[in-house]
Amino acid sequence: MSWSATQYSLFEQQRTRPVRDLVAAIPLAPAQAAVDLGCGPGNSTEVLAERFPEATVTGLDSSDDMLRDARQRLPNVAFELADIGAWTPAQTYDVILANASLQWVPDHATLYPRLVSRLNSGGVLAVQTPDNLEEPAHRLARVFAASSVCANMISDVTHPDRHPAAYYFELLRPHCTEVDVWRTTYHHPLAGGHGRWSSGSRDLRCGPICKSSTRRRNKRFLKRICGRSARPTRRWTTARCCCRSRACSSLRHVEACGLREASVVRAVIDTAVF
Repeated sequence: MSWSATQYSLFEQQRTRPVRDLVAAIPLAPAQAAVDLGCGPGNSTEVLAERFPEATVTGLDSSDDMLRDARQRLPNVAFELADIGAWTPAQTYDVILANASLQWVPDHATLYPRLVSRLNSGGVLAVQTPDNLEEPAHRLARVFAASSVCANMISDVTHPDRHPAAYYFELLRPHCTEVDVWRTTYHHPLAGGHGRWSSGSRDLRCGPICKSSTRRRNKRFLKRICGRSARPTRRWTTARCCCRSRACSSLRHVEACGLREASVVRAVIDTAVF
């Protein structure tokens, strides 16, 4: 599946907000080496480098197009073409960041402990995973993909399993001295509403479904998805911590149009225990 840096960057401010919140929660201890897994066009890498200016920061991505934009944005940062699922570095890191990337990699039960094992003592694994598969656009994509009209456009392509926040807490607790997991709903008022967001995200969101289809059929499929999902909604949400009380003191209500959710994991180790 190919990725478009231009398409991804249409809503860069909105896409970068979750990683800013995540990186801000990393303890500001000295870091010598940090890596951004699935760095995209470099927006998350930039946030990481700003947080740890003394660290040697590396960005990894499987898309040449994304890396081209990342290198233009941050010419002094090293970027590498790599597959996160097969990433087995020789060195260890003080910070491993994965912003909206691990949801494309299967077998989290093995992946997350493996990433923790590549941390130095006191290091941090910081992960942000979109938790939006039950949002209208994704539900509609699955309905249309399973319909008789679209069934011949796909080849049994599905999203890798995603899990609730409690799953990651229990998974990482044996390997870390501290696990901080929370779930936040981001509401984004956008000119054009859901339809505008869908048009800006459609290739990224529907790529796994449409990757084996023809371009003409893809356009018809995406047009139907964007048309049906462009219906405004308005709801209240609460940002809350699922496993630690300190974050729950700052509960806040937000009202806006548009919806995006993220489950976030911050895992801290002194010594990995396996």
